[in-house]
Amino acid sequence: MPGIVAYLIVGGVAAIATFVATPLAGKTANHFGLISAPDERDVHELPTPHLGGPAMLFGLLAGSFTAWVIGDFSAVFSSRSEILGVLLAAIVMCAVGVIDDIKPITAPAKIAGMVIAGSVLSLVGVSLVVLRIPFVDVVLLSPDLAALATVLWVVLLANAINLIDGLDGLATGIVAIASTTFVIYAIRLSDEGVLFEENPGSLIAILIAGICIGFLPHNAHPAKIFMGDGGALMLGVLLAASTVSVGGRTDAAYSGQSFFFFAPLLIPIVILGVPIIDVLFAIIRRIFTPGSSITTADKDHLHHRLLRLGHGHRRVVFILWTWTALLSGFVLWPTYSGRGDGIVPMGIAGVCLVLFTLLHPRLQTNKPKKNEIVADDHFPKL
Repeated sequence: MPGIVAYLIVGGVAAIATFVATPLAGKTANHFGLISAPDERDVHELPTPHLGGPAMLFGLLAGSFTAWVIGDFSAVFSSRSEILGVLLAAIVMCAVGVIDDIKPITAPAKIAGMVIAGSVLSLVGVSLVVLRIPFVDVVLLSPDLAALATVLWVVLLANAINLIDGLDGLATGIVAIASTTFVIYAIRLSDEGVLFEENPGSLIAILIAGICIGFLPHNAHPAKIFMGDGGALMLGVLLAASTVSVGGRTDAAYSGQSFFFFAPLLIPIVILGVPIIDVLFAIIRRIFTPGSSITTADKDHLHHRLLRLGHGHRRVVFILWTWTALLSGFVLWPTYSGRGDGIVPMGIAGVCLVLFTLLHPRLQTNKPKKNEIVADDHFPKL
């Protein structure tokens, strides 16, 4: 069983490699003119390179190689098909995103890339085969349904991360917090014998945390470089692989924990509350807005509403980072304390209610001006 030091080494190497590679990616982007120029839909004021994805991929590969070399994760690498499949899916997603960063591609092409990445995960065994329905029962999915569920989960997370990548450092910080939480959660389940040593979930999560931590100094406001679709889509598929590995591949009961909190989809939904809630609200909002479609850009994302309340760029990012950390803490509390299962759902509901009340558009007094600059909306244009 890998120790804390092993996780720190792997995450540290991924962070350092990403940190070193990012300026090189920025120079390459500047050389080839891969720049995001400010326009009426962006919040940045200066032309900024958007080729952070390859640097993050380099950090992922460096961290993975380190995990293989040090030997502490030998059980994970004993079945190389899984970890290699995850890396292949990440490469596919990064490539699709980088192509879109260089020359925008159609939404069906993007979705096709997500489907391919999700299919790769399913083929190598990283798939959602166990679904726990809260207060009902455990459902074992057939191979066909497991593959479909895995692909849908990849599409949801890839779009969720892409959608919140609208402010400097926002998506990077949220994913770093969420993945770090998931490492801690997965280690706890491993210690309790719920997860086998061969499970790659915790390794993938620490790699995600490492590359985000290494990228954040370059991406924090004012950003020197953006992760682009290459980075955002890759993070989405990696998060999907990690969460499915931890929550969707065992039907073992976890003593002392609420049935609700062991549901394989509800755990990552809570931990990844900000991006997932944002993408779901965006879809619902656009469906019920006359004359709009789910691909129509708007100014009602969580970070837009916080900006309209008068918060500055850094403060908005900090608020959403804090929310992510709070939701993550709600998950870890019953996992480590063995109590509080009944209080935690109410706490999460309370936080969501307060945020909904504060950010509801009808309660906002600062209406957006006609020419207000807003963040780019990356939801695929279907």
